[in-house]
Amino acid sequence: MTDINVERASKLDCATLSDAMDKLGIEGVCRGIKPRDAGFRMAGRAYTVLYGPIDAANPGTVGDYVDDMQPGQIAVLDNGGREDCTVWGDILTQFAHTRGLAGTVIDGPCRDVHLCLDLGYPVFSRSYSMKTGKDRVQVDGVQVPVNIGDARVCPGDILVGGADGVVVLPQAFEEKILEVAEQIQTAEDAIRALVAEGASITEARQKMGYHSLQTRTDKG
Repeated sequence: MTDINVERASKLDCATLSDAMDKLGIEGVCRGIKPRDAGFRMAGRAYTVLYGPIDAANPGTVGDYVDDMQPGQIAVLDNGGREDCTVWGDILTQFAHTRGLAGTVIDGPCRDVHLCLDLGYPVFSRSYSMKTGKDRVQVDGVQVPVNIGDARVCPGDILVGGADGVVVLPQAFEEKILEVAEQIQTAEDAIRALVAEGASITEARQKMGYHSLQTRTDKG
C-alpha cells in the first residue's frame, strides 16, 4: 500500500522541508550527516537502532535487525557520533538493496563505501572508515527514539535525504510540515517562472511573498 505522506515528502527537497519546519518552529535537521554520493536521494519511514559501548559482562551484538525491516523503510542507526568504529558495511548494504530498503542513516561512520556507490543504495553518515564495530559496540535498543545529528528520530518518522543532508519529520507534525513545504515549493516555482519570463528577482520575490515564506508561525 502506498504511503501518501512519504510519496509527498519524496517530491520535496531537504531545503524546502527545512524551511517549512523553520516556519513551524520544529527542529529536524540531522546536522553533520552527509550522503556518500551527492546523487543519493531517499524518503521513507524510520526503523531505529540504538547502539552503545560493548558490555564486557554481558556482551551483545551489532544486530540482525535488518531481517525485521520492510521494503521502503530507512535504517536509522544511532552510534553516538563516535568515529572509531562502524555499524554498517557491504553485507548490510547488499541485503538492504536486495530487500528494497529506502536507505540508511548513521550517526557515525559507514564502511565499504564502494558497494553503496556501485549499487546506488543511499547511505547517509557522519563519515566513513574501515574499523568494525564488532566487539566495540552492541545494540542497546531497536525501534526506540534515537538522536541523529542532534535531531530526535522516533520509529515511523519520515526522513528525507538528498545532496544537502537529511531532515526528519516528526509524525505528530508531518501533515502540517508537508502542507507548508508544498506551499513554499509552489511559491518558489512561481518565482522561477516569473524570472524566466523576464521579471527581476525583486519583483518576483515581492509578488510571491518570498521574504516571509519561512517566517515563524505556530506549528499547531
